[in-house]
Amino acid sequence: MKLKVLIADKFPEKYIQELKDLDLEVIYEPKLGENDLPKAAEDVDILVVRSTVVNEETINNSKKLNLIIRAGSGVNNIAISAANKKGIYVANCPGMNAVAVAELTIGLMIALDRFIPDNVADFRNGIWNKDKYSKGKGLKGKTLGIIGVGNIGKEVAKRALAFEMNVYGKDISRIEGVQIKDFSEMDQLLPLCDIVTIHLPATPQTKGLFNKQMFSYMKNGAYLINTSRHDIIVEEDLLEAIKEKNLRVALDVFKGEPEGKSGEVKSPLQNNPNIYVTHHIGASTEQAQDAVAEETVRIIKHYVHSGVIDHWVNRAKVTDAKYQLVVKHYDKPGVLASVLDVIRQGNINIEEIENIIFEGGIAACCTMKLKLPATAEMLKQISENPNVISVSHVEI
Repeated sequence: MKLKVLIADKFPEKYIQELKDLDLEVIYEPKLGENDLPKAAEDVDILVVRSTVVNEETINNSKKLNLIIRAGSGVNNIAISAANKKGIYVANCPGMNAVAVAELTIGLMIALDRFIPDNVADFRNGIWNKDKYSKGKGLKGKTLGIIGVGNIGKEVAKRALAFEMNVYGKDISRIEGVQIKDFSEMDQLLPLCDIVTIHLPATPQTKGLFNKQMFSYMKNGAYLINTSRHDIIVEEDLLEAIKEKNLRVALDVFKGEPEGKSGEVKSPLQNNPNIYVTHHIGASTEQAQDAVAEETVRIIKHYVHSGVIDHWVNRAKVTDAKYQLVVKHYDKPGVLASVLDVIRQGNINIEEIENIIFEGGIAACCTMKLKLPATAEMLKQISENPNVISVSHVEI
């Protein structure tokens, strides 16, 4: 029986065909929304989404779902905790759209400085006001603070340095391989910055990070750009800071953003002359979409051929394993089963296990991470198996 793949967002035709060439049954429904997925994904093995929300109902309602791929970097639109409970893999495509988002960030930076949207709007309305729009500050020599120096932040840094800006960065860990300075505290960084650009994931630590206190550190008249996640900014505090400090702001994400691809939109931000908003298009270039689609196909191909999940995001980073048991053995039927039976009789849970075959297919090595230690009697019983070459047991 063919594995069934549901693609619930826009996806290039070329890569849909590549999936079909893997002898998969591919269902392409790019207009599906969050409330459509519980029914649509009920009998599929693999689900691919971009911005469409995969909620708890979709996951709990699924009968065969084994892999969810976010065709993008973040996974905040997927109910990870529900996937964990059902043992469903969640993977993503990190870094594939970094250049596209960085390009939009630079574009918004220039737009803020040169009032480009207002220029265009006035011209279309028959208004000529050259004096008003001849007051750009220029980016050369300005200080840019990049908040979040991951794949996207690094690409922004490269482009900003080409503009001869002074580039500073703030990240969770020290920044390697990028020609920018590192600051440990936001209250030291933000007062220096003429422009601040946010490139952070949505996490409990980043939610509401840019609040009244954070805005108080920013310069009067500074530019703020957010092309990451809307809930990093407290919008009420942002609107107040615009009034108090004349901040100019460009956002590709905002609270209450419509899920659909078209329709009406309402937001307290839309009538503020100091705010430019784009339609969450940071990753929406042809180059980025092709790169993400290619990576999605590669993840599926690797999974189908080897069972390995690349960019597996909901794998436990830390387990309860405190001991490691390594058994080298002859690669014969039943050898591992006998070893596992000894561990089972000792009522020990195996947290992780990996069995690797040596070239030639004669010998193998099985590494097991155990929650409790194996007893001397258990180790003796395993080593007495004539098909076991050696046994090693250590605390980790």
